[in-house]
Amino acid sequence: MAQSLLKVKGLKVAYGGIEAVKGVDLEVLEGELVSLIGSNGAGKSTTMKAITRTLVIQAGDIEYLGQSILSQGPWDLVKQGLAMVPEGRGVFTRMTIIENLQMGAYIRSDASSVAGDMEKMLDLFPRLRERKNQLAGTLSGGEQQMLAMARALMSRPKLLLLDEPSMGLSPIMVDKIFQVLKEVHAQGMTVLLVEQNASRALAIADRGYVMDSGLITMTGAGRDMLEDPKVRTAYLGE
Repeated sequence: MAQSLLKVKGLKVAYGGIEAVKGVDLEVLEGELVSLIGSNGAGKSTTMKAITRTLVIQAGDIEYLGQSILSQGPWDLVKQGLAMVPEGRGVFTRMTIIENLQMGAYIRSDASSVAGDMEKMLDLFPRLRERKNQLAGTLSGGEQQMLAMARALMSRPKLLLLDEPSMGLSPIMVDKIFQVLKEVHAQGMTVLLVEQNASRALAIADRGYVMDSGLITMTGAGRDMLEDPKVRTAYLGE
């Protein structure tokens, strides 16, 4: 039986008295790719921010590696192998691609391994290699998304969280991002993916959760959910 890496129990988060997340339970097992889908405003990104401890929660618990993390800060979680690719990418625009990747590895002291991983990232994203000395702020949205993913992977995470990685990207870039996600997962990376592109997210997921108005309304195997008439009607435009 696979170990539980992440367990969210009864999570509630409010903004100014308005409850955005209303008692969410979800779990990610070691080696899984889990997709959290739902319409805009469903509470998906709020859930991710709560997991990474960048938001205060009202109730519930979040366990990572079997321990509650409510008393920990985001920096503690990075050291424990939890890496986030935020919505909007959040690259360091005035640093080069290489410098951004070095920032991703700031918790590591194994210089030769870091250099090896840098090469792996540039192999994974050849476009970044072509532009490795460019400032990140000069890159296209798709290139910045690649950089944000590569930067997160430089920390050698146990659990990779991605918040809306395909947002605002061209179809070709979306294809590339999902291809890399599949490759990274196939190599053993555990992934929690928040994504509005439900069909793409469920197609690569081991399991999926549907979130609506701050609640989990459905869960199941990714492929099964892709074929579910309710999911197809609500999220796949059928």
